Amino acid sequence: MAWIGDRAWICVVPLALTVALPWEDAVAARPPEPAVARCIRQAAHGQSWLEKTLWGLRDQEAGWIGAEILNSDGSHDLGPLQINSWWVPRIAALLSRRENEVRRWLQFDPCFNAEAARWIFLDALKTSGSYWKAVGIYHSPNGKRQRRYAALVAVHLRKRFGADVFDNGGSSRREYRSGSAS
Repeated sequence: MAWIGDRAWICVVPLALTVALPWEDAVAARPPEPAVARCIRQAAHGQSWLEKTLWGLRDQEAGWIGAEILNSDGSHDLGPLQINSWWVPRIAALLSRRENEVRRWLQFDPCFNAEAARWIFLDALKTSGSYWKAVGIYHSPNGKRQRRYAALVAVHLRKRFGADVFDNGGSSRREYRSGSAS
């Protein structure tokens, strides 16, 4: 494991690369792969609010293991939680690894991808102090796009976890304030 920032971990695990058949990329609706579910659970470190958040991001991003989606600005969204390739140089520098390795891990290693998503989200949460602002920052530096994205993630959270997903007595806020959101 490697330390990133002052609170989050990114696990560097061996990549299990598989050869994708050409028709597999054409599958429109991909169910959550068991590996992605396991990795999201691990990345949440036992914090249910964070696991729900990562699922909300995953559901909105709709990525999969091996995904590399071209954006209009020339960057790519990689893997299950669609980490933007903009992050590759920063993560590579923090881990003292080559950029091509980090890019491949983000694309093909669901646990590395989920840990990177966790780190990006928690860093935004620490910086902004606002859960929904951090959800938006995960997607974009633009305030209007952040608000739209956060609203879409909220829809996915309600769909996956029910209408009372946000009615937890404030435990998410208490967990973060008490420092256990790391």
